[in-house]
Amino acid sequence: MKLSILGCYSATPRTLNNTTSQVLEINNHMFLIDCGEGTQVQLRKHKIKFNRIKHIFISHLHGDHFFGLVGLISTFRLLTRETDLHIYGPKGIKEVVTLQMKLADSWTNYNLYFHELTSKKSELIFDDDKVEVHTIPLNHRVYTNGYLFKEKPGERKLSIGAVENANINVAYYRKLKQGFDVVNEDGVTIKNETVTKPGRKPKSYAFCSDTMYKEDIVPIIKNVDVLYHESTFLEQHAHLAEKTKHATAKQAASIAKQAHVGTLLLGHYSTRYDGLNAFKEEAQAVFEHVELAEDGKTFKF
Repeated sequence: MKLSILGCYSATPRTLNNTTSQVLEINNHMFLIDCGEGTQVQLRKHKIKFNRIKHIFISHLHGDHFFGLVGLISTFRLLTRETDLHIYGPKGIKEVVTLQMKLADSWTNYNLYFHELTSKKSELIFDDDKVEVHTIPLNHRVYTNGYLFKEKPGERKLSIGAVENANINVAYYRKLKQGFDVVNEDGVTIKNETVTKPGRKPKSYAFCSDTMYKEDIVPIIKNVDVLYHESTFLEQHAHLAEKTKHATAKQAASIAKQAHVGTLLLGHYSTRYDGLNAFKEEAQAVFEHVELAEDGKTFKF
């Protein structure tokens, strides 16, 4: 699982700071999460192939999370893209994008599918044989969802010695890897767990931005490998976090601790602060395993 941070600052882009956008590579999928202004420039800068992006997930309709979307869609058109593109986001995102396309008379030459979200409960919005994606209802000034990306369990591993001793025909090895019991050459049913071992542990990633402190997301993100949680403010500005419906680094760490996540990744920093170390220090007082998102930084988990 590889996560590339294209931008992780709040509100406005600056010379060296970009607004929210991430690329998650998980089980041969490449998902774009949020698309702040300048996202396509960051994609080029970090040599991420445009044509591999087939699904874009937008958390909410504040500009620092989606103002780069229509430009990216337009660039895909200019690059003569043919692959379908799916966009998931709040109701209204189709209207915003298609209005600009209509007025510019710049319709795509590829299929563009909008999956508009309205539910305030977690729901499954993407599902194939490798990965599933669920929404994480958040609490912000406008309708907002985070996203939970989960690998499905992979194939089981054969215990070759046990398989051979059980006199199982090689034709059934595939079934065994898929978790099925099989019948051996002697007509005896062999329980799968007696001749196989679990495969690689499925990985998971939760993206939670923008939101104020919200404990009821904990059951949804329980035990995820990596949690990205917004930390717009430090605790000294908790009153601003409450007013604007954002979170502090301490609050993000509290959510991570309650959810027993593997690693907490902080981001969506206010540019009022001179550096980022204070965010990490504040969070680590509550939860040990903390990383700082930074523009251009890549994490492998």
